[in-house]
Amino acid sequence: MTHPFLDLAPLTPAHFAAIERQVASLLGTRQDIVIMQGEALLPLEGCIRSGARPGSTALNVVTGPYGQTFGNWLRDCGVTVVDLAVPFHTAVTAGQVREALAAHPETDFVSLVHAEAATGNTNPVAEIGEVVRAHGALFMLDAVASVGAEPLLPDAWGVDLCVIGAQKGMGGPAGVSAVSVSERAWQRFAENPRAPRRSYLSLIDWKERWIDGGRTALPHAPAQLEMLALQASLERIEAEGHETVMGRHSRAAAATRAGVLALGGGLTPFVHDARDAAPVATTLRTPAGVDASELVAKALAADPALPLIAGGGALAAEMIRINHYGRDATEDVVHSSLAALGAALGGPGATVDPEAARAAVTRAWQLG
Repeated sequence: MTHPFLDLAPLTPAHFAAIERQVASLLGTRQDIVIMQGEALLPLEGCIRSGARPGSTALNVVTGPYGQTFGNWLRDCGVTVVDLAVPFHTAVTAGQVREALAAHPETDFVSLVHAEAATGNTNPVAEIGEVVRAHGALFMLDAVASVGAEPLLPDAWGVDLCVIGAQKGMGGPAGVSAVSVSERAWQRFAENPRAPRRSYLSLIDWKERWIDGGRTALPHAPAQLEMLALQASLERIEAEGHETVMGRHSRAAAATRAGVLALGGGLTPFVHDARDAAPVATTLRTPAGVDASELVAKALAADPALPLIAGGGALAAEMIRINHYGRDATEDVVHSSLAALGAALGGPGATVDPEAARAAVTRAWQLG
């Protein structure tokens, strides 16, 4: 008996290369695309271990937990790390990056997360890229959460390493990821004796065995189902229109924020300024005395499918995240999520107004 998920013809090199071209088209890049067979932490670590030279200095921008992870990897590579950390309720500015680079002119590597789904902020990459390019450092961007949901232009912004994953704004699989690599980055990798080689982390292996070989023989067997799912998500974005997809995410973020402010009950946006808020997720601070994990559990008891989650680590007790990305970037999901949170907050002494929230969401979505 055949099975549509199990009895598939092998993914050919030509098919694999075609999916690479679709990724390049989505990013509007002429840089080489490497699709790696694993979750996005694989190319992120591969980029750092390939591009970070022992004894050098890196500026690591920390606007959430992933920035903290990058700093740890950089230190493990023997790099002097300058952490530019800003409060998680805001975004970093190009001015702050410029000041940090001026204070450490020896910096030759900069790492930044575009949108932090975990904390709900997004950073002004275009302006930051201009600063980094003027300084001459290699620029690595984690665009896993932002791709598909907001503008992402690695070539125009001077991004040397742009890492994406499909599981958020693209509405695709989590088990495959990609990175665009500039010529400057390839040169850095080649000159770095510590860059991984003959390793699953190695980007150089992909260049030597796949790109330089004319894309005729894959280095190893691809994750077939994930590759097909990645292609399906790319085709779905193309069919809907990239601008339309980004518009849905922008509307979802604006409507969620408006609805929360109208709902009351002590919930407030975690990211203070709307311009710093990511389109993929809205983070909320719970009122004093209300545990975020307990509130989320109560809300999900009515509808487990809602994209609600408590914050991670130290934020688990005070932060709620509404993940309105991919197929959940819709008006109905925003309405349902806020209705569930309002019901969970309801009770003696509660001052929630679900009807006001519903009206605010509808109005904000229409204004879009």
